[in-house]
Amino acid sequence: MKLFESFQLGDITLPNRMVMAPMTRNRADANGIVPPMMVAYYKQRASAGLIITESTPVSPQAIGYPFTPGISSNDQVASWSNVTSAVHAAGGHIFIQLQYCGRISHSSLLPNNAIPLAPSALRPAGLAVTYTGMQEYVTPRSVETGEILDIVMQFQRAAEMAKHAGFDGVEVHGANGYIIDQFLRDGTNQRTDMYGGNVQNRMRLLNEILDAVSTVWPMQRVGVRLTPENSFNSMSDSNPQEHFGYFIQQLSLRGLAYLHVLEGDMMTKTSTVNYRDLRLKFAGSYIANNGYDFLRAEEALKDGTTDLVAFGVPFLANPDLVRRYREKLPLNTANPATFYGGGETGYIDYPFYSNEASVPAGL
Repeated sequence: MKLFESFQLGDITLPNRMVMAPMTRNRADANGIVPPMMVAYYKQRASAGLIITESTPVSPQAIGYPFTPGISSNDQVASWSNVTSAVHAAGGHIFIQLQYCGRISHSSLLPNNAIPLAPSALRPAGLAVTYTGMQEYVTPRSVETGEILDIVMQFQRAAEMAKHAGFDGVEVHGANGYIIDQFLRDGTNQRTDMYGGNVQNRMRLLNEILDAVSTVWPMQRVGVRLTPENSFNSMSDSNPQEHFGYFIQQLSLRGLAYLHVLEGDMMTKTSTVNYRDLRLKFAGSYIANNGYDFLRAEEALKDGTTDLVAFGVPFLANPDLVRRYREKLPLNTANPATFYGGGETGYIDYPFYSNEASVPAGL
């Protein structure tokens, strides 16, 4: 079965083609420090060919949700080092996903109650998650042209910190309605300067971030995540097939570790984009994501649609998902009530499979 074949990802040999997708779990402390239960959580899932961590804000200005881990202070780096050491000791590989939330934030989450930044002053629909409960999103401030370099440098500094923390690589989060995606898609980018208008300009921020990150990491240790048509966080684009076709062609020239694509709209469960066509525009390794199960993953790998497959909820509820899929064992049932926030329950207590009875995963 192709899912369990080894795969050469740049200079890293993965033991299988199963990727643990990035999943926000809100289990860090209020200072963005990784607690021991997060170390256990990632160690339990180290049999994945590759782990991509939950979205990790690159700076205090990048935060969009409570209790998310950071990668901008020495204490945060030290706490993440416990994760990377544990995963490596278990034979795993782990990349950190670098995030800047932009308008998907709230002033109460930012230093000095700052107004969130975005390419254009367009308020998203819905409610922000804050430490005091759900609150209306605020209208973001359109970032000035001269301020964009600071955002780029925040990614570069976070990439440096990720190296100190012992990660195997970084994934630049250009997806799901956060600031890079806000610049890429014309539904949220109404700028008239060099960062708005045509596809070349809308991609400029992502290109500058990748240029900066490449001064820290070789490109074969850098991945990019995109979501061409996901409507999550009030996102839209007038022509995702054409626009993301251009973005992906340009990314193909960089020699990235991989391109990680959420295929379809996770909100509406629909799709109008031809992802096979997009995949063919990328010369490197491709990770497919969004609702894949074992059978669908095998089919996609066999027909060459993808090189690797990312699994979210199945890995969340099954720390031994690789074994369960390989041996065709039944899966644990996920509990959505414990997805976001809380303690060890619904986090590190999902059992490994036992022939006799399910037993706690342990630490």
